[in-house]
Amino acid sequence: MRSFIKKGFFLSAILLFIACGESTDVVESGTYQGTIKEVEADKTEIYVSTDDNKTLELYFTENTSLTRNGSEVEFSELKEGQKVEVEVEKKGKRLDPLSVKIME
Repeated sequence: MRSFIKKGFFLSAILLFIACGESTDVVESGTYQGTIKEVEADKTEIYVSTDDNKTLELYFTENTSLTRNGSEVEFSELKEGQKVEVEVEKKGKRLDPLSVKIME
């Protein structure tokens, strides 16, 4: 029985890692262009694949500016495959999005 529990725990840990294991990169503060790879609406989070093949994990804050054609838009406007320009601030191992511009 003990062996069965250990195997079940190990399998659960692997599945959790696979489900949440999006490989992301931490970059220096700055402005980057790329394509939205994934939108997590319930977490107000996006993954952006940059032009230099990095994946940025960005959790929106109350201070994140989201615009299209110079006008503020809602988070629901974000879709996979959109071209964006993001300005991020590096805080330790975390990236805070200061602004996100939808380019198309």
